[in-house]
This record gives sequence, structure tokens and C-alpha cells, in this order.
Amino acid sequence: MKVVLPDNSQLELPDGATGLDAARAIGPKLAEQAVLVKANGEVRDLRLPLSDGARIQFLAARDANDPDALDVLRHSSAHLLAEAVRRLYPGVKIAIGPPIENGFYYDFEFPEPIHESDLERIEAEVQREIAEGREWTREEVSRQEARERFLSQGEPYKVELVETAEGDISLYTQGDFTDLCRGPHLQDAKPINAIKLTGLAGAYWRGDEKNTQLTRIYGTAFYSQADLDAYLERLEQARARDHRRVGTHLDLFHLSDHSPGSPFWHPKGMVVWNLLEDLRRRENARRGYLEVKTPLLYDEQTYETSGHLQNYEENIFWVHSHSESDRRMALKPMNCPGHMLLFGSRLRSYKELPMRFAESSTLHRDEKGGTLHGLLRVKHITQDDAPIFCSPDQIEDEIFACLDYAAYLYDLFGMEARFELSTRPEQKLGSDEEWDFTEGALRSALDRRGIDYAVNEGDGAFYGPKIDLHMLDVLGRSWQMGTIQLDSQMPQRFNLRYMGSDNEEHFPYVVHRALLGSLERFMGILIEHYAGAFPFWLAPVQIRVIPVGESHRPAASELAARLKPYRVEVDESDETVGKRIRNAELEKIPFVVVYGDKESDQSLAVRERGGEQSTLGLTEFQEKVANLSVWQAGAEPSLTS
Repeated sequence: MKVVLPDNSQLELPDGATGLDAARAIGPKLAEQAVLVKANGEVRDLRLPLSDGARIQFLAARDANDPDALDVLRHSSAHLLAEAVRRLYPGVKIAIGPPIENGFYYDFEFPEPIHESDLERIEAEVQREIAEGREWTREEVSRQEARERFLSQGEPYKVELVETAEGDISLYTQGDFTDLCRGPHLQDAKPINAIKLTGLAGAYWRGDEKNTQLTRIYGTAFYSQADLDAYLERLEQARARDHRRVGTHLDLFHLSDHSPGSPFWHPKGMVVWNLLEDLRRRENARRGYLEVKTPLLYDEQTYETSGHLQNYEENIFWVHSHSESDRRMALKPMNCPGHMLLFGSRLRSYKELPMRFAESSTLHRDEKGGTLHGLLRVKHITQDDAPIFCSPDQIEDEIFACLDYAAYLYDLFGMEARFELSTRPEQKLGSDEEWDFTEGALRSALDRRGIDYAVNEGDGAFYGPKIDLHMLDVLGRSWQMGTIQLDSQMPQRFNLRYMGSDNEEHFPYVVHRALLGSLERFMGILIEHYAGAFPFWLAPVQIRVIPVGESHRPAASELAARLKPYRVEVDESDETVGKRIRNAELEKIPFVVVYGDKESDQSLAVRERGGEQSTLGLTEFQEKVANLSVWQAGAEPSLTS
């Protein structure tokens, strides 16, 4: 048989040859360094046979930053972790251990609880295994043989996985440890030059809180120590920027078990929140959106019509009503059913289209307790939703305008935007022909704007494809934020109509658009992106005036009044001047003005956050801060930014 190499040359191999056979035929160095092979774009274990005519590409340890190469390294590291835990903790039950973004984990049922302090001992055992040398071998066995093997070992989780697995059963062995696994894996442990166990967490078996709670050990691995060191440095920076710690320190919000997953916003937090709302309202108005407000509570029939009852019921909060005892009511988990009812309140004309509604409304989603995470995963959600009702010939322009709006917003916050097209899922509404049209419209808008985008097959909403908007923060972390979805199904399900220029009734299309996404989540990401040091226009307190002594307080208050409309505070506490300056720095206030005997309108002692103290006149200082208040000053943003 023949396979095709990346340079389009062909390699002659015996029938049934594996990826490893192909690597050996090319050269011993590749055979030693290869970690996996891609056959026709599909990641495959080197031990598996290749098909005739396959186009193949090898990934080796030198491809250290390739996600697929890292995945196979981390997957093999997870198996080493399981081997070490089984040796150190007799009686432990072993569950699953996949690679994940930035690392890997393995779930265990321990006879007795373990603690963070135990990770060092476990990691040392993994390091011993690597030094001792490990090679992976693969075998395929019958379902019955695999079941009996794991039953005899007292591994109930593996037995359950065997019984519910689809397709062939394969096992991988390193040392004296055999695991149920599809692979791929390294040939041996030599490429694992840097490994670190990073934490513990609880995890329910198969994600179901009705099942046993297991102990999850997290770790990461790299092909080089330098890459691991750089990652751990980023991790330390991320911990320092954790929005829960920073948000509490800056008095922005807090969380309470009295209302799980629902933040309590403090006055300073509401300053930032309202600035984001002001930005949203101003930009929406400028771009032709009409502000609306829809109810929080709907009956079961509404969600059945929208399709959410069939596809989203487990996340809906149902409400018992004494007055509506004959039908179930629910808090809305999203705005779109209400927007359908609003548009459908009367027959519309084609002259009214596109009709752009906008609503920033409270939503409730019954997220499981174990998934809640500060502001990043909450039960109480506020989204900057905007449904755009349009005719088929208006779709591309409207999506293009949404992409342009998104680019403006993300640029405003100094975040790089990344776009991902998510296509039809297996469980979907509508015909393939309808999906062909809606997916094509999204592709066309992305191509027209010249945007590079990834394709996420099968991850669209059940009613239509979508463009997911990702942002890269200052640490290079990617966050999925907004979404632009094209929907042909919900207007039909709600029987929405508009009168066309042909005097016939037509179904509209709907572009569902949320650019900031959940404001709670966006706030959490902003806090971490800026590490709480918000830009001047977004800072809860922009200027703090510190009178040197009690006699300077009247003049300091007068100065603060003259610096309006900026958000100015006067610190009249009895702390020393140095301590008050230090407090302002810790609170990340952009400017501190110290006012004493030497200060006047012509000479102010101004200390900029992170900089040195300088002397500025009042007019000069006002001009300086005015230039930092970009959108507050009314500057018109570029639509092609």
C-alpha cells in the first residue's frame, strides 16, 4: 500500500503497516521522536494501521506547542499518575483521566481522603516512574475479556465504562498498570521532561451529583522545563488576578450561600456595571437598536413553542404559582421567547425591517452547584441581548454590522477578538436545506469582513448556527464571550409574519446577538484582564484628593468639586499621608492629588497609578484626564476598528 507525505511524495509500505512502521521507513530519528500521526487530518495512535492512500503527517516532540502533540503527552502523563496513585494507595478505585486544556486530570475513589499536601509525594512517584522508564503497549480485547479483567481487579468504574463503551475495546499498558483507553499515547515516557500536579477537586462520577463524589487530581505536562516554568508563571499571575480575590479587595461585589451563584454588587461595582450599561445603550442607539423590556415569567407553553422545554428543561427554574395552579410557570433562562412574542404582537411590514430590539434583562439558569465559579458561572445572568428581525436579503448586512460592533467593543477593552463558526448539531430543528442557507449566510459575512475563523462542527444552537466570539486577555487566555446566531426556526414556531413588498406574508429571520454576553461573566473577565487596575474611564474612583492636614480639608474639598464630573473622593481619614497614598495604590485609583501648603491651582502634586509624582496646574491636569475619558468625552469610534 501507499501513503502520501506532506511534500506530496508517496511512501510504499506493506499492507497493514502502522504509523510507527511509516516513521521507521522514513528514518530512525523520526521513529524515535514521533508521538502521533495524523491520517487524513485525523489524530491516530502510531500503533494503529494506516489505510491505503492516506495522507499522513507526523507530530514529534519538537512540535512542543502543537495542541495535539501536547494532548498525547498529557494523556500519557495521566496514566502515569494513575499508576502512581494505585501503588501509593492500595484499595483506591480508578475512574477516568483525560487530557484537558492546559493539562490533564484523573478521578479516583480513595479509601481515605487525601489533601493538597499529598500531591508532592504522588508527583515524586510519577517522576520515579519516568526516570525508571515506561513504554506503552496497546492491545484490543473482547468486551467480555475486558469486563472480567477489571472485575477481578475490583475496578467498578472501569467495568461500567466497558459495559457502556461503543466500538472496539482497547487497553494500554505501561509498567504493571493496564488501563481501558482509546489512546493515543506516547511510545515511551522519554518526551515527558516536565510534569507538575497542580491541585485537587471533587467531581461526581460522570458529572451526575446523584453518583459517588470522586477526588480529581489535576496536573500538567510539557516537553520542556522552560515551557512548564512559563506556564506556572502565567498560573501564578492568574491567581493574583483572580476576580474573586480582587473583586473583594476592591469592594466591588461578594457572593453568599444565601443566594448561590448570584453576586451582590456593591456601590463601586455598580459604577463599573452602569458604565458598561451606558456604553451598551449609547452604542445601541447609535446603531439603530430599539430598547425593549419583556417579562421574567412565562408559562410552560411558551417554552414548548420555542423548543427550550425539549432542549433546555434541566436548566429552567420552575415556579409554583397559587394563581396559576393549572399551569407551570418558569423564570426565563433567555430572552428570545419574549422577543418573539413582542414582534408577533401584530403583523409587521417589510418597511419596518430590519427591526433591531435590545434588552439587558435578568435571566435565571439552574446551573449545578459544582459548576458555579465566581462571576464566570452564575445562576443569575444579565445579557446584552439584541434580536434582529430581518428579511433574507438583509441577513448578511446585519451579521456584518454585528461583527463590526463586536470588533469595536473588544478593541475598546484592549482585547484581541477570535471568531468561531459553530455548525448544525445532531439534535436540531429544521431541515438540512434551511441549515445550508443559514450556515452559508454566516460564512459569507465572515468572509466578506476578511475574518479568520475556526469551524466548530456540530456545536451550533438547536435552532441555528452561530458565530462564537472569543477574547484573548492580557495573559493570553481565551474566553468565550458573545455570540451571533442566525435563526430560521423560532419565527416559524411562533408563526411570526411580515407583509412583503409582494403583498404576501413571509417568515422573518432572526439574528440573536449578545456581544458582551453575560455582564457578570464579562465583569469577572475585565477584573482579571486589568487585575483590578481599570482604565481611567472605567475606574470606580478616578481621582482621590488627600489633604495633608486638617487645615487643608476645605481646599481639598473645593478642588474635588472643581474636578467634577469625574468620580472624585477626598480622603479625610486620620492616617498618615504615606498610608493614605499607599491605600490609594492598593485600591488601584488612577490619580492621587496630595494637597498641602505648597499646592494651588497653578501647582498640584499629582501621582499617577504606577508612576512617579509630578507637578501640574489644574488646567493641565484637567486636560490630561479629559484625554483619558475617550468615550465619555464623546469620541466617535471607527466602525472598522
